[in-house]
Amino acid sequence: MSEVPRPARQAPFPVLLGIGAFANFFDTLGIGSFATTTAALRLGHFTEDEMIPGTLNVGHSLPTILEATLFLIALGGLVDIPTITSMVIAGAIGAWYGAGIVAHWPRRTIQRAMAIALIVTASFMALRMLMSLSLSEGTIGLSGMALAIGVVASLVIGSLTSLGIGNYAPTMAVTYLLGMNQRAVFPIMATAAAVLLPAAAYRFWHSGRFDRRAAKGFAIGGIPGVLVAVYIVKELPLDTVRWVVVAVLLYTSVTLWLSARRESA
Repeated sequence: MSEVPRPARQAPFPVLLGIGAFANFFDTLGIGSFATTTAALRLGHFTEDEMIPGTLNVGHSLPTILEATLFLIALGGLVDIPTITSMVIAGAIGAWYGAGIVAHWPRRTIQRAMAIALIVTASFMALRMLMSLSLSEGTIGLSGMALAIGVVASLVIGSLTSLGIGNYAPTMAVTYLLGMNQRAVFPIMATAAAVLLPAAAYRFWHSGRFDRRAAKGFAIGGIPGVLVAVYIVKELPLDTVRWVVVAVLLYTSVTLWLSARRESA
């Protein structure tokens, strides 16, 4: 007999603002906002599981657009136009079609898909840290087969965004493996997020499959979080924070999978 899912409880709006600020602060520093927000929503049970992907895409769109703009201003000299253009377009296409599919999935399917997506995110984050590449190592652009691989990877990463897996960790891992340096990767992944999140958000908005109140809190709280990270914080010991996020992602993935199993039992 299936277990009746526990109803979500409404979070105080200041808490939602805090989650948005916290998530986008660390997003600007390269950790990503989707992973931390998903963990917060699950731990607090602030919305239903099937509403999480849409809430992430809608709520984090505006802060991500601001973040991309600031990165392009700060690191515009390291942007390779063919690389960033092709990868961003591919990511947006993946997000558009992925969101159209996920918006109609049943609750258990979304729970299982998100559980797998979180494990993938944790794996990419761990890979990125274990590779320990320097900021200046590698090229600022891709060409030939490397560019083709990057474009296909962006298409896949964009589609996974619809499941609540952020594009930062996988984009960093893929571009590092293809020989790019970190300073050149940041404008690519930020600009891609600024395009693919609104693309996915549009589909979720029209389906109504998102938590409007939570998304509003994330959007408002996220803007100061981005500004603080860009203009105030210069260097932070983030490796420990990233490993904690990896552990939280794995825990959240397990709870999602177990919830899906209980509801189908």
